[in-house]
Amino acid sequence: MTAKSSPLFLGIDTGGTYTDAVLWSEAGGANGKVLAKAKALTTRHDLAVGISGAVDAVLQKAATDPAAIKLVSMSTTLATNALVEGQGGRVALVMIGFSEGDLARDGLKAALGTDPVVFCPGGHDVHGNAAKLDLSGLEAALPELGASVSGFAVCAYFATRNPAHELSARNLIRGITGLPVTASHELSAKLGGPRRALTTLLNARLISMIDRLVAATEGFLAARGIAAPLMVVRGDGALVSAAFARQRPIETILSGPAASLVGARHMTGLDNAVVSDIGGTTTDVAVLDRGRPRLDPEGATVGGFRTMVEAVAMRTFGLGGDSEVTLEDGALNPRILLGPRRLVPLALAGMMHGEAVTVELERQIRAANPSRMDGRLAVRTGEPERLAAGLTGAEAKLYELIGLTPLPVDRLLTSNAQNATLNRLVSRGLVHVAGFTPSDAAHVLGKQANWDAATARLGAELFARKRDGRGQAIAATPEAISERVLTTLTRLSAEVILETAFAEDGLDGAATVAHALVQRAVDAHPGIARLSVALDRPVIGLGASAPLHYAGLPPLVGHDCLVPEDTDVANALGAVVGQVRVSAEARVSQPQEGLFRVASGETVRDFLDEAAAIAAAETDVRAIAAGRARDAGTDSAEIEIASEFRVSTVEGQRMFIEAHVVAVASGRPRIAV
Repeated sequence: MTAKSSPLFLGIDTGGTYTDAVLWSEAGGANGKVLAKAKALTTRHDLAVGISGAVDAVLQKAATDPAAIKLVSMSTTLATNALVEGQGGRVALVMIGFSEGDLARDGLKAALGTDPVVFCPGGHDVHGNAAKLDLSGLEAALPELGASVSGFAVCAYFATRNPAHELSARNLIRGITGLPVTASHELSAKLGGPRRALTTLLNARLISMIDRLVAATEGFLAARGIAAPLMVVRGDGALVSAAFARQRPIETILSGPAASLVGARHMTGLDNAVVSDIGGTTTDVAVLDRGRPRLDPEGATVGGFRTMVEAVAMRTFGLGGDSEVTLEDGALNPRILLGPRRLVPLALAGMMHGEAVTVELERQIRAANPSRMDGRLAVRTGEPERLAAGLTGAEAKLYELIGLTPLPVDRLLTSNAQNATLNRLVSRGLVHVAGFTPSDAAHVLGKQANWDAATARLGAELFARKRDGRGQAIAATPEAISERVLTTLTRLSAEVILETAFAEDGLDGAATVAHALVQRAVDAHPGIARLSVALDRPVIGLGASAPLHYAGLPPLVGHDCLVPEDTDVANALGAVVGQVRVSAEARVSQPQEGLFRVASGETVRDFLDEAAAIAAAETDVRAIAAGRARDAGTDSAEIEIASEFRVSTVEGQRMFIEAHVVAVASGRPRIAV
């Protein structure tokens, strides 16, 4: 069968800076063949623009009929980036059976921020027995909340053992407000209420973002006559249908990185490697071991929050080509600092807005003395006005001043206090800040040429004028500061790779890398006692800028660094070679001797016989997993069931405590006929 007659698969990856597309065919060898690939800028105000730019370019390069595409699969870093940057819609958290003190656990209060929370009496015990539910306070608050939030997160005490109270609250909220509601039992069957509430809260925040992404993609595909199923990569590398992902967007955190791992393995054939994927906003590092990425049994950690989402054991760092470049405070010879916040590179802002940017940068260069606000501009992201609900008076006033044309921050802000207000608008995803980034440094040095190099050079000149602790300019020329920035990015890339390796070895990765001896080894510092540090496996460098930033990596990590030919579209390629994989869980407990309680899905049933209870649990999870597999996009799922028992022995007699039954369904996604 030739590539021409084989079904074609379209992979899309929507990242923080670029949207990638790749057209792939199963024909052309054991690993198939990439027929065409392309990139376009991610357009956050209207994601369809970036998607259409990348996909149209691929279709044109391949000169293919869109109707020949039988499957479309998409990965995205939007959810990951939103959590790293502290962005997302304003949501209300409903806690049933919890106290205010529970907010202090597992980072829930920090994640909640200024979003509203409602406490209601109710919940269940460990065996699913109910306390008295009272939703009157929630019902009274809903009219006002419904007008100021984009969705709700509901978490009830021991909802994983009985979800009845979450279901009651969900129905009440939907009936009065019509807004999206995420219930914690839908996302995780694990115990640990505050962390489950945290996961639910983050899911609710991300719904509008992923919904816009899916809608934009579906609209584009329909306009191009591509009548193929749309799949989305989850954080564990599995594929699920777009409808499935819309309801559980939290599961797409680390979607892009997970797809990149699948793509890295596919492109290199390496079974053992450290995979480092550098994008515009983040660097994602994980370990391939015996051909498979490790999953994190404790749940994915992103943006400092430990969730209950099963995902690849990936460490995400706020380090990328578009990272904010700043100086260490208070040092005589200050270090260059990068991230974790992403800025719009000045080169990109200059290309998009022309003189509105360059005129202001030239004005700042003419000033006698440098300012802390030099080289910074603010511009609206173009988000719908309804997402600006709930702004404080100061935030609303500043937001009104900012438009779709960049404004210099030194003229926008009249006090230092307003800088915090601006940062809150950025965190809400309503405003972008443009400034000097490693991408600008690469343009200054001629190592990147896709945006406006002249604007990048103005930004570098302004940054080079900043003063050290002695009052001297930190660099003599724009080229000198740009070299320092790129060297810093490579050095920090080595550090995050080593940090991940140390963490995989059971050490405190960050503390180990920060240790003076490790720093001395990475620097290859000469001395009587010579130290070295080296990985036991090569690095696979992914990302469009990997050839630039990872060229100097091998001596820092003590091993080779492979950058595959299609590294720039590894995520998009990984999106089309994966499988659907979903699971379902049931718990069997013994609330009293001789009574066996099965909690599966949204039902709770009692049995008088252990074997009957286990059989019922297995039947339930098989049916639930099969249904989820169909919803997730496969008609050919194979289902495996595993049971784990907790028992004790008392006076020689076996005593049943609990059983955990899990069904895993997996299969290739359905394709268009």
